[in-house]
Amino acid sequence: MIDIDLKFHQWQWQYQISTTFFVCVIVPSLYYIYSKYITNLPNKYNKLEEPIKLMIPIPPEAKKNWKGRRLYPLSIRSTDPTQIQSFCPATGQYLGTFHAQTKDEMNETIQKAKEAQKQWAKSSFIVRRKLLKTLNRFILDNQEDITRIACRDSGKTKLDAMMGEIFVTLEKINWIINHGEQTLRPSKRYGPSNLLLGMMKNAEVRYEPLGVVAALVSWNYPFHNLIGPILAALFTGNSIVVKCSEQVIWSSKWFVDMIKTVLKLLDLNEDLVQLVVCFPEDADYFTSHPDLSHITFIGSKPIAHKVLESASKELIPCVVELGGKDAFIVLDDVKNLNDLSSIIMRGTYQSSGQNCIGIERVICLPKSYEKLVEILSERVKTLRLGSDIDQLDEIDMGAMISNNRFERLQELVDDAVKNGARLLHGGKPYQHPNYPQGSYFEPTLLVDVTPQMQIFHEEVFGPILTMIKATDIDDAVELANGCEFGLGNSVFGADFSVINDIANRLDSGNVALNDFATYYVAQLPFGGVKKSGYGKFGGEEGLIGLCKVKSVVMDKPLLRLLGVATSIPPVLDYPIKDDKKAWGFITSLNIVGYDFRIWNVIKGFKKLARGGR
Repeated sequence: MIDIDLKFHQWQWQYQISTTFFVCVIVPSLYYIYSKYITNLPNKYNKLEEPIKLMIPIPPEAKKNWKGRRLYPLSIRSTDPTQIQSFCPATGQYLGTFHAQTKDEMNETIQKAKEAQKQWAKSSFIVRRKLLKTLNRFILDNQEDITRIACRDSGKTKLDAMMGEIFVTLEKINWIINHGEQTLRPSKRYGPSNLLLGMMKNAEVRYEPLGVVAALVSWNYPFHNLIGPILAALFTGNSIVVKCSEQVIWSSKWFVDMIKTVLKLLDLNEDLVQLVVCFPEDADYFTSHPDLSHITFIGSKPIAHKVLESASKELIPCVVELGGKDAFIVLDDVKNLNDLSSIIMRGTYQSSGQNCIGIERVICLPKSYEKLVEILSERVKTLRLGSDIDQLDEIDMGAMISNNRFERLQELVDDAVKNGARLLHGGKPYQHPNYPQGSYFEPTLLVDVTPQMQIFHEEVFGPILTMIKATDIDDAVELANGCEFGLGNSVFGADFSVINDIANRLDSGNVALNDFATYYVAQLPFGGVKKSGYGKFGGEEGLIGLCKVKSVVMDKPLLRLLGVATSIPPVLDYPIKDDKKAWGFITSLNIVGYDFRIWNVIKGFKKLARGGR
């Protein structure tokens, strides 16, 4: 009997395990395969959408061991006020001089985009997907060339460019290919809530192109920040004019020319994508241009004020994605702090810390704090600086875009030390032996930072890791919320219910639980709160935000088939013949439509049948 009982319980346990595995692993896996691959088979294998292969030569400046002359001093300002100079931040090599556009030239550029968009607005999703698939193939086939171009103009490492420029762009392209049309199809909505009117009407929301949209993009990701708005604009049927940062004109011009080449190859109008090049002080004319229907701005808060003031002259709607002071909260029950330190290192020092969602503040509970300080102090000092597009040496961190903020970074470090912080590594510019004109700043580790220090509140946007000790969870949340920014945050802990509750209490636009920055993916809307900006790009919300959202109401198909049309009831027709009847009719209509008491509804129907009497 005991043996039978034991076997029964063993069988029951195995059954529970098998059922759990099936429900938790097999079913989600099958659903993922179905949703990602099976439902998208028509798009993936549509012959009309077959991408075209193309070859575009890499510019000589991006080739390995290019011998360009050094520019000294490093400045975008030329002796000619109409010219903008480009240089490699990692080496100081001169990349070229570019003409800053006049107002008339901006007018001409926007007009070209406006004319091209008229026909493009009527294009099919098949054509739009073919364009994106061709771009996708080109990027995949030329990953190294694109990273080399981005690195030459920004100073970052090839690995940082591959992760931050190529990977995220491919993800965005493929999400739009797979889900963009579904997002932009007319959205069916319920008709009126009123019982009688709801029986007569259908409703839907339609998404139509805005026209000419604009994007003002920052320099820290010269490929991804530029191509992201272009992808969304073209797929929604708009044309786009991009104003790139004057810091990365050389690469921006090549990237835009690449997209124009793809458009031309597909017999599409290359004027759909335009590039504006000018100094910041001349951008007001562009951002207040009456032919622009929307502006996406990626940059700093001070510049956003100018953009919004300028755009307000023509009431141009804007999405503004600004800086961050992202917190990385570590609870005391985190198991593997060594693995966690790797995430902190990547989140802080990738692209020399020049990331809007980079880790700006590591906030730890006491037990985790001391251990992490010990681990990170050993790791930070091993980081190697340089430029890996010209040499075979292993490089961890590249240059900053320029040295124009070095003085401010040192001031922030000095202020923190003066007020009690400990500087364990770095804190000053670094003169590279091979690239003495490069814009390098030492990887910096500051610990024991408090809210009384300037660096706690001010966005660093550089390779400085700050560590802050919290007394408990409530204190950690208060510290994370204790600055004017609210872009992204991360929370790490063993108990999901605890970290999930913390996520609900954080005042930011994005939160990653037991991970870092995974909310910056193609399917999710991205944007901040407070002084980190407003509006969203990315995901369904990003595509819809580039559309006219048009509400349309129509008679139900059966009524149209029977030839029944909407008409004004005689009792309500002008001139009103009997005020008392009209009043009775409309009050009864309200009762029938919105009263939940059945007897009142029956009486309302009777009164309507009598014409309001």
